[in-house]
Amino acid sequence: MRYEKGHKETTRKRIIDVASRRFRKDGASATGLAGIMAEAGLTNGAFYAHFESKETLLREALVNTLADQSARSKQDCGDGRGIEGAIRGYLNKSHLERSEEGCPSAALLPEIGRQPQSTREAYENNLLPYIKNLAEQLPETGTTASIRRAMAIFSVMVGTLQIARAVSDASLAEDILEAGIDAALMLAKEPEARGA
Repeated sequence: MRYEKGHKETTRKRIIDVASRRFRKDGASATGLAGIMAEAGLTNGAFYAHFESKETLLREALVNTLADQSARSKQDCGDGRGIEGAIRGYLNKSHLERSEEGCPSAALLPEIGRQPQSTREAYENNLLPYIKNLAEQLPETGTTASIRRAMAIFSVMVGTLQIARAVSDASLAEDILEAGIDAALMLAKEPEARGA
């Protein structure tokens, strides 16, 4: 059977997109290849025509999702919204409720930390553009201090989202999000404004 030009790449992208959503929703270890391939409309045997292993698929899904997250962050910062736009774009009810469409860090950090070095390096390399975008929204942009503060802000955001997702009380979860927004915004202020 002959396929159109680009069919293999389109199919590969579809598998990555399905896997990315499933990994973020259910966790990488709880997500089986059979379920990913069935949702992508393919047989299990077709998997190895596209990927060496589940680890390779996870790595590529992380790279793809982090690129999307960086692009969204730039949009959130646009129109003069700056760092507050990025923080509020991340810590919101929609992101809380839709892990399958959200940040891979909030959904998968413990699992990413257990992956082989090549996957952790891919995660790191593709997280850095997001962090740099946050740093560019801070007053002392272009400095080591701005990168460190951006990393701290991101850490607060990820931890806030993870804790908010872990509680069963929806009202408490929203309070946690608001507290995280306050904490991240405080970190984003110039040192003099924070009383530092």
